[in-house]
Amino acid sequence: MKRFALMLSAAFAMAAGAENLVPEGKRDVVVPFKEAGKMSLVYTQVKIPAGTEALLFTAQVKYADVVPGAQKWFDARIISDWFGSDFKKVKSGPAIGGWKGTHDWIDVRKTFEVPAGVAGIALMPCLFNVKSGSFEVRNMSLEPISGIAAATDGFKWSETLPIKTEWTSAPLQVKGNRLTNAKTLEEVWLQGVAVPSLEWGPGGDNILKSVTNLVEEWNVNVIRLALHSSYWFGTGKWQNPKTGAAKYHALVDEVADYMQSRGKYLVVDLHEYRAPVARHAAFWKDVATRYKNHPGVIFGLLNEPHDISWEIWRNGGVTGTEKTSNAHAENKEKLVGENSIGMQMLVKVIRRTGAKNLLSAGGLDWAYDLSGILNGYALDDGNLMYESHVYPWKRHWKKAFLDVAEKYPVLLGEVGAQDKPMPFEKPQDFVKPEDWVPGMLATIQEKRINWTAWCFHPKASPCLITGWDYEPTPYWGVHAMAALRGEKKFKDVKTW
Repeated sequence: MKRFALMLSAAFAMAAGAENLVPEGKRDVVVPFKEAGKMSLVYTQVKIPAGTEALLFTAQVKYADVVPGAQKWFDARIISDWFGSDFKKVKSGPAIGGWKGTHDWIDVRKTFEVPAGVAGIALMPCLFNVKSGSFEVRNMSLEPISGIAAATDGFKWSETLPIKTEWTSAPLQVKGNRLTNAKTLEEVWLQGVAVPSLEWGPGGDNILKSVTNLVEEWNVNVIRLALHSSYWFGTGKWQNPKTGAAKYHALVDEVADYMQSRGKYLVVDLHEYRAPVARHAAFWKDVATRYKNHPGVIFGLLNEPHDISWEIWRNGGVTGTEKTSNAHAENKEKLVGENSIGMQMLVKVIRRTGAKNLLSAGGLDWAYDLSGILNGYALDDGNLMYESHVYPWKRHWKKAFLDVAEKYPVLLGEVGAQDKPMPFEKPQDFVKPEDWVPGMLATIQEKRINWTAWCFHPKASPCLITGWDYEPTPYWGVHAMAALRGEKKFKDVKTW
């Protein structure tokens, strides 16, 4: 979509001199206290210009003798609703604040993305079911800003980390359907394991211990490390807003340094879903700058795209709110309309930093389906592989990824089998690991497909290990470890 390309081309800075969208006469508010335990608010509707990616809200607030009500969130705050072109509520908007007690004027600042399909936002400073108190707001302002500016407000952008002479990883370059050492042109076959938990917590679970174990005991030459943009920007759950981003970056730096010092590779996996949006571009702008041309660092653009068209996947557009695939969801995130920028824009954002690192792009159907790549939706880039995630409940390997593997390098970024049905599987559809694992590993070995087995955590299925003593699970871990150590005893029992 040309519109999204134009929007993002100016998205690396806040809009200069943006107009305050809050109407004059509505910017100063005194919220009257009515009755203990009852809501009192002042309602102001604000129209948003078409194409606005995000908003910056600023104001000053003062409150006195605010005594919370029956629930801890019954306090002084500013709530909001998104409304459509008919001025009816579409969905609840962000909440700002949560003030108790007494305080003289303080500055408030918050950024948030604008959902697709809304025409405006209603701002509602309120005393939210409090027992008592007074609340004032002055100089309320809403300014249109870029999605990248919203995602990185207050964030300290990275500088490029130096490339160390002791690193022995070779830069990777695509040649035909293979990855090669960019210097010697010899084939590099990536075989390793996916390491989760930094996508659901700022410190992860035994990250460094696991990485060391994988290199020393499992013989991996690549690790796929799951990250989340909110933790990268220091805004994630359980994260210290002042020091959290720096600690998160330092941990990833340590993994990258360890892998490259041993001649191995790290896939930085942006472990998010659905479709590329502005905050993902912000993530890659910073990550690509930080690890620019590090020989062993690979950029995994977006974990699992799903429920979008190939057109939106590649070029961007407005996503819908209805499920369009039969894929089994691995999370319960509600589908919402978003302004997607498309995978091609993520590629452009990375390359604009000067980074030549190998990229990995997952397909549709929760990254399983790569068929669109052969039907006009291949990305324009000379150093990129495509990524598929395959499990026993997926069918039609040939169409999903084997046909693509004949023309392009493919990474099976997630692959694995569990010993009992997943919660979403019907018992009659369950495929036993002994009927699936040998054929999958035989296919990987015969075709030399790059792979990172899921998953090196005892509580994220399919599990490679039984616990933090790193004992491999009998149904999957034992076989994956054997393959990683070079055993080729797997028979092509059955493919799907």
